[in-house]
Amino acid sequence: MRVLIALISIFILCCAEKSLPEQSPELYISVPFSYFPPQYTCDGEDLSPPIEIRGVAENAKSLVMIVDDPDAPFGVFTHWLIWNIPPTTTLIPEGIPKESVVEKPVKAIQGKNDFGKTGYNGPCPPSGVHRYRFKLYVLDTELDLKPNASKTELENAMKGHILQFAIFEASYGRTK
Repeated sequence: MRVLIALISIFILCCAEKSLPEQSPELYISVPFSYFPPQYTCDGEDLSPPIEIRGVAENAKSLVMIVDDPDAPFGVFTHWLIWNIPPTTTLIPEGIPKESVVEKPVKAIQGKNDFGKTGYNGPCPPSGVHRYRFKLYVLDTELDLKPNASKTELENAMKGHILQFAIFEASYGRTK
């Protein structure tokens, strides 16, 4: 019985989501859909979608984007980690290369997602319709973090540096 309680406790601690920062009303993030078109999913070309950004604080030094699925069967599943995006960026264009260090079309560094790959991998839910969150963090620093870092490493590096936060949600369900 004690072993079972210990295992349940470990599962809850490991898979419980950290609370999100309060959203900044002046910060705006959006993608041009509320339901993913196939080209941005595993059922299509698996391209990263275009992301519009407005209202970044003047004293910002960098932007961070985390895209995840809070409805995944075993806890939050991360689809994209990208950071050190210049704070003057108003559009992250479609189709960011799946490279750890990106020079064009926007400068950034990318981490490993929960598929074990670098860069963006889109929705690919096993069943049902899932929500996907585009979480934008505005930081007061550039992060000194190696390419291909994990979500935990990224979140730890951001601690104490978040100036603003915004979130956008879109959904996707597979028919196959």
